[in-house]
Amino acid sequence: MIKKIFGTFGTRLLNALVGFVTLWFGTNFLGREAWGIGATVLVDVSLLLIAVELLSGSGLIYYTPRKSFVTLFKISYAWTFIMLALFAMTFLVLHSYLPTIYEAFIPDGYGPHILLMVFLYSLHNFNMNVLLGKERVGMQNILFIIQFMTQLISMIIYIFVFEIRNANAFVYSLITGYIIVNICGFISILPYFKDNRHEALIPTAKEMFNFGSMIQLSTLVTMINRRISYFVIKKTFGLGEVGVYTSGTQVSEATKLIGNSIALVQFSSISNMDDRKKAADLTVTFLKLAVILTALCMVVICLIPKSIYAWIFTEEFAEIKDVLVCLSPGMVFMAANMIFSHYFSGVNLPKHNLYGSLVGLVVTITSIFILIPRYGIIGAGASVSLTYLATIIYQWRIFKKETKVKTIQLLPTLNDFKTLVVSIKSQFFRSNN
Repeated sequence: MIKKIFGTFGTRLLNALVGFVTLWFGTNFLGREAWGIGATVLVDVSLLLIAVELLSGSGLIYYTPRKSFVTLFKISYAWTFIMLALFAMTFLVLHSYLPTIYEAFIPDGYGPHILLMVFLYSLHNFNMNVLLGKERVGMQNILFIIQFMTQLISMIIYIFVFEIRNANAFVYSLITGYIIVNICGFISILPYFKDNRHEALIPTAKEMFNFGSMIQLSTLVTMINRRISYFVIKKTFGLGEVGVYTSGTQVSEATKLIGNSIALVQFSSISNMDDRKKAADLTVTFLKLAVILTALCMVVICLIPKSIYAWIFTEEFAEIKDVLVCLSPGMVFMAANMIFSHYFSGVNLPKHNLYGSLVGLVVTITSIFILIPRYGIIGAGASVSLTYLATIIYQWRIFKKETKVKTIQLLPTLNDFKTLVVSIKSQFFRSNN
């Protein structure tokens, strides 16, 4: 398990480095407004994916060990095409009859790109979630590497070969990366089509929908919590400020790789076990590890002088440092949130993720309309931190009630470090023999 965590962490670390390089190219060659458009497109894609992934999202990690793969494949793909058709019709109606609403959310000319990206992302997520459900974390990491490396290479080609110096370079690179990784991903899941179990489609779809609805509603609320500030910033200050704020969140969210790496292995493991006590103990251990490492990373990021950020990303993006300082507590809270969320999903209690996100939403709506008009993108960062703090307070109270874990158990002990060292040594010893 430790080996899986380190493998996933290494992959996410490489992704963070590549993301940093991508951000550098974007800020230096595309500009803040183009970067703001790209961020808005990604927010739109993420929001639409929530509906698509009701039957093809992370719930697949839970159902893959329990259901026929062919049945899951049919249900997920059918649902994806149905939702894409609904999205396309909605876009057409809004563009034709309610252009003001359409233009408020969809950057000019990017409607078709958003639909294509939703399709590609959904197929990719299906492949990745199935692999996690099968505990093939290594293969999942390989696909992850293929995706972000091809995206970076494509972006460089679009900028310097085709001389595209606007948001299209970023959007096209995303599309290219996901086309290539989907081909590789489909090849990786081909062996599972040999699963000859037969299960009724409708009852299975209903069961997946009930489970997935809780997860995706929670994801939707979390997405609103994290991204509604984009639209408020855009409305108040323009796309340029969105570009700066997005850049700041991208740098800070590089630390997400720690919590995400740990949480993915945690979810995959818990989904394949029935012992609640063991699942709770695993969660506590992972929680301490994720929070401590994330906090250390954020301290380092915040200690970097403002002049360095201005030098790397140009003076146009100098405010990144201010955003990072305000976001830093939120990133630590987010790490804890990911661990708690994956525990609740893994033990079939996803409703608590939704309730926690709703608590955070109340804080978000209350804070952004006060802080952003007064403090701009710095206020947006502070709002994020307050939101995640409220969410994990709720999640901790429920986790404590469900597992009987005491607060003192969250304090790191010498034994925790000893266990980690022994596990690492054991993994290396086995891998070398």
